[in-house]
Amino acid sequence: MKKILSLTALLITALSIAQAGAPATYYNGFNWTLTGTAMKNALATKIITTHTEQLSYTPGIWNALKITDKDPNNSSNVLLVYGWENGSDGDVTNDLSRDKNSNGGAVGEWNREHTYAQSIGTPDLGTSGPGSDAHHLRAADVQRNGSRASKKFAAGSGNSGAVTGGWYPGDNWKGDIARMMMYMYLRYDDRCLPKNVGVGTVLTNDSNMIQLFLQWNAEDPVSAVEDQRNTYLGNANNTYGQGNRNPFIDNPYLATVIWGGPAAENRWPAVFLGMENYTLDQAAVYPNPSKDHKINIQAKVALDEIELINLNGQLVQKIVKPVMDNNNYTLSNLPTGFYLLKMTSDNQSTTKKVIVN
Repeated sequence: MKKILSLTALLITALSIAQAGAPATYYNGFNWTLTGTAMKNALATKIITTHTEQLSYTPGIWNALKITDKDPNNSSNVLLVYGWENGSDGDVTNDLSRDKNSNGGAVGEWNREHTYAQSIGTPDLGTSGPGSDAHHLRAADVQRNGSRASKKFAAGSGNSGAVTGGWYPGDNWKGDIARMMMYMYLRYDDRCLPKNVGVGTVLTNDSNMIQLFLQWNAEDPVSAVEDQRNTYLGNANNTYGQGNRNPFIDNPYLATVIWGGPAAENRWPAVFLGMENYTLDQAAVYPNPSKDHKINIQAKVALDEIELINLNGQLVQKIVKPVMDNNNYTLSNLPTGFYLLKMTSDNQSTTKKVIVN
């Protein structure tokens, strides 16, 4: 979320939330060499097992949001998801900030927005479990919340509002939304699939995730307010803390490690040093030479296309949108010979010589 925060708020956040170099102690002992599905599953286990405190929908979530969604420029207010201005146009529904005690269900008040809409859950999220998970519940203007209703998130630009196919959260909120949807997927699995709450192309390496959320995660960096929420909720000793964190707020690049797509901000260069500069030339092709008529490909990005070409320039195999498992793909039943193996991802391509004995 791109926001203009006061210098004081930014300094306080920087001092209290160290995310720029290494993971929080929450992740001590975690295996950072994992990629793809293995990384996804390990992070899911982490956030499930550390979710030790379950908040009540009433009054727990009301009280939690007054703390987690506090406006860094005005501690008496909360920030309103989907909002962008503060009353200058006379329209209260698009307000960015509001008195934290003006909560309820009337016009001009704020209420609890399930960013992963309740009715879209399979089954309905209700008001417990996923329905009262503060990692995706946000303060929202009552009327704007009603306008969103259960519309799916869809591509757009500018401020929030209804678009063809669903609801655009706004340029300043789309990253927040993407990271919350990723969290809900890992935390609640089939009950909160990203493809059910957003409109977009599903990935070849995970048919439950959509490209749109990877794009939003990369385009809209983490804000100080996201860090503020994550740190409070991650401490089970806090009155309304859950004990678990949203890993994609801690480091958006984890989404890139799991699903590929556009490289998101890497907040832990000491852990993922150089991965933001990863090129297909670094993809591993093995064994080479092959003795069992198989070639394995390991790449840290999703591949769009694989082509196997013989030395006469003839196309032997072409695989479009290969389904990769943990960033691995296997070409089998290859005839003996010398080949050129061409791999393409986004605007990158590389060609490697391979031998099949």
